[in-house]
Order: sequence, then structure tokens, then C-alpha cells
Amino acid sequence: MSINYGSKRVVTGAHYGLRDWLAQRVTGLLMALFTVALLAQVLLIKGPIGYEQWAGIFAQQWMKFITVGTLVALAYHAWVGMREIFMDYVQPVGLRLVLQIFVLVWLVGCLGWGLQVLWRL
Repeated sequence: MSINYGSKRVVTGAHYGLRDWLAQRVTGLLMALFTVALLAQVLLIKGPIGYEQWAGIFAQQWMKFITVGTLVALAYHAWVGMREIFMDYVQPVGLRLVLQIFVLVWLVGCLGWGLQVLWRL
């Protein structure tokens, strides 16, 4: 005769835990630092800000580099967040897969568009 001291806990998901938590914090920090750098550049411009001044900010190679890094961080940040939302709240596996694929394609498209806009300046 065996004694059952409770049911075994069923854990679902892919066990991303700490990695996702850390990724959200690191990408959030990168986006915050980019915002501060961009805000500092905008505040240093004298007079009204037009297209030439705005394009001048992003024409510098170092600014393009950190902008690309920020775009990648933003896409990854959004992916981790949306994946977690879908894993927590969308129970039908088929619907969850469709939503995840849609979000992934959307984010890759937005990233590509952002890179195209940035390098066309």
C-alpha cells in the first residue's frame, strides 16, 4: 500500500525563467540608454528641429550602430514578452502557434523596415 502525499506538480512551458527575466532587463536597459543618448542629442540642437537636424543625428556611424542594436533589442524584448503572454493566456496550442508565428513574422518585418529606414538616411 502506497501513501499519496500529494499530486505531482505538472510544469508546462519551456522553462525559460531566469533567461527571459534577464533578457527583459538587459534589453530594457539598452532601450533606456538609447533613449537618454537620443534625448541628449536632441536637446543639444539649437533652434527648431527639422528633417536635416533629425537625419544628421542618425547619419553618424556610431548612432547607426547603437540604433541597430536598439532595434534588435526592441524586437527581442517584444518577442519574449508576447511569447510569455501567449504561453500564459492562450490555451489552445494551435492558436498559440499561429499567434506566435504571426508575432515573429511581424517583428522581423518591423526590424527589416527599421533597418531600411535607418540605412537610407
